[in-house]
Amino acid sequence: MVNERESITAKLCAFARAWHSNISREKIYDDHLAYDMMGKDEYNEMYDMVSRGFKEIGDPFSREDTEQIINEYIAPIPLSRIHFSESRLLKLAAQEEKIQYVICGAGSDTFSFRNTDPNIEVFEIDHPDTQRYKLEKIKELEWVIPQNVHFVSVDFEKERMCDKLISSGFDPSVKTFFSILGVSYYLTLDVFTDTLSQIADISAIGSVLAFDYPMKSGEFPQRVYRLEEITRALGEVMRGGFDYGEVSRALYRLGFQIDTYMSPEKVQKEYFSGRKDNMRAFENVSLISATYTSGYNYE
Repeated sequence: MVNERESITAKLCAFARAWHSNISREKIYDDHLAYDMMGKDEYNEMYDMVSRGFKEIGDPFSREDTEQIINEYIAPIPLSRIHFSESRLLKLAAQEEKIQYVICGAGSDTFSFRNTDPNIEVFEIDHPDTQRYKLEKIKELEWVIPQNVHFVSVDFEKERMCDKLISSGFDPSVKTFFSILGVSYYLTLDVFTDTLSQIADISAIGSVLAFDYPMKSGEFPQRVYRLEEITRALGEVMRGGFDYGEVSRALYRLGFQIDTYMSPEKVQKEYFSGRKDNMRAFENVSLISATYTSGYNYE
């Protein structure tokens, strides 16, 4: 199931978007509201944690070394996947008069306030505590919540995501883009498939799902295992990843057909080729979007 509460890694991903927007001259993705949403104190808290090597105490690294850590471990995955997901979203929106956009585990995502298309109805899903915290931030910033934005709080231990969506005005007959980023790393395939199944249950034909996932097998460089060590130390254990074959079969059984698959090599070529800061795609992370074409397939 999607994340139940805001996590340290989720905050690090928000920090990566804010840092990249503020610092980088070669932008993969420009979330110009990310820093405002985080706030100075939380932004500095994340920067300080990275500069101490993800430890609570200790002498900080130099600014140059800290930025190298961000480039190597923190920024590549969230930047490439949000670029991929929102690009696919806008492609669907351009094809339809009206669509819905469901952000699973929205956290500090800022699309609702960057969006200029009133024909995209946005549903932000998150744990009640995380969503309450975000709404307080929005109030402090004096941002006006657009009429086409809905905040859907879900206690995943007690409530079904699809039920809460429908009670919040979601229309299953309207084509929808579902984004579920940064979730699969911490789930088994069976648990992740349960979330995909709920999405299939309320998807109109032609709806699209986008997500990222870590690959199970392969010979990966040391930084892949170092990132797993970092998240484990922060209290969030990665579950080992999936094979493309089992992911594609799970999607097919639920009625989805993969329309875009980006291997790590393709992600590198698409988003990181020729960069002067040497930021590069993670060698074990793939991106997928899939279109809902039918009901459950029993083959």
